[in-house]
Amino acid sequence: MQAPSAKTPITAAILATPESSASTLYGMHDVFCSAGRDWDFITTGVPGKPAIKSYVVGETTETFAAANGVPITPQVSIADCPPPQIICIPDLHLPPGKPIAGCHAATVEWLRSCYDRGATLTAACSGSLLLGEAGLLDGCDATTHWGFTETLARDYPQVKVHPARALVASGPGQRLITAGGGTSWQDLSLYLVARFLGQEEAVRIARIYLLDWHHNGQLPYATLARSRQVEDNRIAASQEWIADHYAEAGPVGAMAAFSGLPERSFKRRFTKATGMAPLDYVHTLRLEEAKQMLESDDLPIEAIANEIGYEDASFFRRLFRRKVGMSPGNYRRRFSAFRKALQAAAE
Repeated sequence: MQAPSAKTPITAAILATPESSASTLYGMHDVFCSAGRDWDFITTGVPGKPAIKSYVVGETTETFAAANGVPITPQVSIADCPPPQIICIPDLHLPPGKPIAGCHAATVEWLRSCYDRGATLTAACSGSLLLGEAGLLDGCDATTHWGFTETLARDYPQVKVHPARALVASGPGQRLITAGGGTSWQDLSLYLVARFLGQEEAVRIARIYLLDWHHNGQLPYATLARSRQVEDNRIAASQEWIADHYAEAGPVGAMAAFSGLPERSFKRRFTKATGMAPLDYVHTLRLEEAKQMLESDDLPIEAIANEIGYEDASFFRRLFRRKVGMSPGNYRRRFSAFRKALQAAAE
């Protein structure tokens, strides 16, 4: 899309709900307001002309407390909001697995209406659930925070969910854009600036705010999000047991033996209760332990593989790359330095 003239800034509405986090909402607002204005201000002392008109929109203009207690006052209600060119939905602070069906009915209808009028709809983190509730993601590719991928896939089964990716543009004209968890809203903001104003402006914004693109997606940050389930007592007990015995040889058979169930019945019940095959669950436990060891220890990768139950280090390397999105060596270089920096800061 061509950059707008100085007289016609892009309009971007950032949706505020009681579940919104203030950091994402106002972070995006700051980035958009900076476009066209702050580079000139920093380099010449004279602000440029804002290229994006950003405002906060809500079901009403009444002040409410965001999920972290920060007061938010929408500048305009959805009933009075002129049709924006971009809508951004911040994350929703909800327990993973909690459905939102029937919630925010007026907002969902407004999202549909704006999309039908040609707006580009975007969502950061778990905000993609609102796009799913609106039915706009049906048949489309999407992502969300790694802790909510199962919820999005379960509640909106026609959505093609990509848990590894930090940013997905989909739909006709790529007018549906979803971002993963945490600070991937920064990727989303930079993408929108580049798309509507050009890459040079996006680079300037990144330099102003020291924003870094999440090239590796969100798999390196993912963890075993499922807590121990309680509906099937035998499976729950086996989950608790394997947490201390995942390095054993033949872990699935060992879990089945511990549960007292025939292995075939155990596999069926485990998958039904947890949503994961027993072997996948064991691999996930092992890889999470490997991440911790790579971050905090200097053991050779072969030794780590053996420590967590893999005799074949080459298999461990391939599995780690496939599941985490980078090699064990690259993970260590990236995250051990981060952990050491935190430890040094605390000393």
